[in-house]
Amino acid sequence: MPEALLFEFSGVSAHDYRAVNHKLGLDPNTGDGAWPVGLLSHTGASTDVGFIVFEVWESQEVQVDWMTSRLGPALVQVGLPEPTRVQWSSVAGHYTA
Repeated sequence: MPEALLFEFSGVSAHDYRAVNHKLGLDPNTGDGAWPVGLLSHTGASTDVGFIVFEVWESQEVQVDWMTSRLGPALVQVGLPEPTRVQWSSVAGHYTA
């Protein structure tokens, strides 16, 4: 069963989010780029205090591989702080149009 992941960042903006995606060569608006294998869906959204990213993955293991190999270094290169919250949840249902 898929796993959902929530990242919450304080003090991070949509501009920062776009900078990380640019560094990774990904375009969340068009879907262009080399998205990681095992990622089922991805959403980034501004909040009152920062930014959240909500993703659904085939497994936690494939996300950890992505974090270690590409996402983690990109976050550091852009200068983003550590997330204030990281939460995994078991998916009971998932639909992508």
